[in-house]
Amino acid sequence: MSCFSCCMSQEKLERRSLKKSIKEYRDTKTLASFANISFKSDSSKRRYITEEISKIGKGNITAQIFSFRELCVATQNFHPDHLLGEGGFGRVYRGNIESKNQVVAVKQLDRNGFQGNREFLVEVLILSLLHHPNLVNLVGYCADGDQRILVYEYMPSGSLEDHLLDLAPNSKALDWNTRMKIAAGAAKGLEYLHEQANPPVIYRDFKASNILLDKEFNPKLSDFGLAKLGPTGDKTHVSTRVMGTYGYCAPEYALTGQLTTKSDVYSFGVVFLEIITGRRVIDNARPTEEQNLVNWAQPLFKDRRKFTLMADPLLEGNYPVKALYQALAVAAMCLQEEAATRPLISDVVTALEFFASNKNEGAIMSEEVVNSASPNRDSDEDIDTDDTDRSEDSTRETKSI
Repeated sequence: MSCFSCCMSQEKLERRSLKKSIKEYRDTKTLASFANISFKSDSSKRRYITEEISKIGKGNITAQIFSFRELCVATQNFHPDHLLGEGGFGRVYRGNIESKNQVVAVKQLDRNGFQGNREFLVEVLILSLLHHPNLVNLVGYCADGDQRILVYEYMPSGSLEDHLLDLAPNSKALDWNTRMKIAAGAAKGLEYLHEQANPPVIYRDFKASNILLDKEFNPKLSDFGLAKLGPTGDKTHVSTRVMGTYGYCAPEYALTGQLTTKSDVYSFGVVFLEIITGRRVIDNARPTEEQNLVNWAQPLFKDRRKFTLMADPLLEGNYPVKALYQALAVAAMCLQEEAATRPLISDVVTALEFFASNKNEGAIMSEEVVNSASPNRDSDEDIDTDDTDRSEDSTRETKSI
């Protein structure tokens, strides 16, 4: 990790060490019991889910239980005028909880979609037991009948995707500093999941649409239904069916189903590259050789003279060139094909905090260091380019946790 050495101060190293020593949740069985959740198929599902949440949460669940009627009132019967967005798991509506005078985001899960009872429970439990400024807050949930609804804090600026990849006409593009602020905050959310949650939590669905923004563009990770507990003890990985969004999955996970926290680091690298370039990870509207963002970027990583060609044209050159070099070096390291050679997310956080601050005005990574950050691979070697070997759907989901 030599390319990060110039970014670390002793104070930050001590802070990171202290954070690792603090275990907010010492009872491993609380989260580990996710894997053993079972379900009934009769009419007692609602009571059963409530009992499971109460039992596993051990009194730590503070999320409010809403009735379906209450949420119908809050969203005016889920009126289309209140629709905020729609994803693979269902639709999200803007609502108003009158009893609290609180604006919320109400996600009504698609009863015919991928997210089932297990994913619903996982999200409720994770967001109830784990709290961090860069994780979205869960206000409550509804499990009336076959309804599965999650109620979150309202994030007025929408998602990173809205401002980066789905930019409306005449909208102002994100400036460089805001992009780095969003990247650093999102990395801190992953750092909390990987290094402070006990056992660690692998997010498994890190992408621009799951990074929500408040009015000051502070990022918060959302949609934890696909999260998976990381390996514990002497285990090096957990094995699971491949799920997530095509293009963001780490190569080793896509090929073998072996999941580690370094899988999230790869996904972060993809999103960070999207943030820098303003390009989608998969964009079929571009020329064939540019449709896969990672494959397009790999040969450019090897030639520092081409780094400025990778910056989002919407930035119009308004960025520190030195910081661009550093950002691309971090992205390249996160995108290493071999999981073991990727940095820890805590190292990424330290680097991003450094060059997102004003302290790096005169700092620059040497050419040797930048080149060392590039993956040790030939420029024409592809990562996951064969769509014919993939599922027909771009998003891979499963109901098994």
